[in-house]
Amino acid sequence: MTSTLDPDVEYVVLCGERHERVGYVPKAEVHHSRTPLHLAFSCYLFDERGHLLITWRARSKRTWPGVRTNSCCGHPGPGERLPDAIARRLTDELGVTAERVDLVLPEFSYEATMSDGVRENEVCPVYRATVTSRPQANPNPDEVDDTAWVDWASFVAEVDADRTSVSPWCALQVDQLRTLGPDPLAWPVADDTRLPSAAREPLEDPR
Repeated sequence: MTSTLDPDVEYVVLCGERHERVGYVPKAEVHHSRTPLHLAFSCYLFDERGHLLITWRARSKRTWPGVRTNSCCGHPGPGERLPDAIARRLTDELGVTAERVDLVLPEFSYEATMSDGVRENEVCPVYRATVTSRPQANPNPDEVDDTAWVDWASFVAEVDADRTSVSPWCALQVDQLRTLGPDPLAWPVADDTRLPSAAREPLEDPR
């Protein structure tokens, strides 16, 4: 765990048992067989017709390389609000700017382990991002191999038929997202007070 932060290093936020902030660790060092609990996010980007932008993770990724998943995932840095981190990653990974970013699953968390023993262990609120005109994605090859726009109901059916066709976190999130209703554009927006304490304001960047 790191207490003195290097401004040139990308960090993730470590979480305690109550999902509170307990420190920071360089992102490059966080994922291994004993990955500590840390703060992340998942984002599902929809166009004006309720079609979802799905992605295939770059094959160079440390965790679940080449796997189909939701639009964007990532980690907020020290002092960074989750919506700001989502906007940053949508731009960095896909070259896309969302018009709205709304919290839909504030309390989601999960653990998953790859066949080689590398483990994910995340407090991972889920957001819906929306655009009124479908953008042309420009994937960063270091992050994303490919993208596609798909019908939400069809995507849910595909995940139901084969949960291994997507990342483990995406499969679990789809289970919960479907309970919010069949129309993703009509999902209720959750209150920020339901976020884990590690993600709530006030946030101070210790650097």
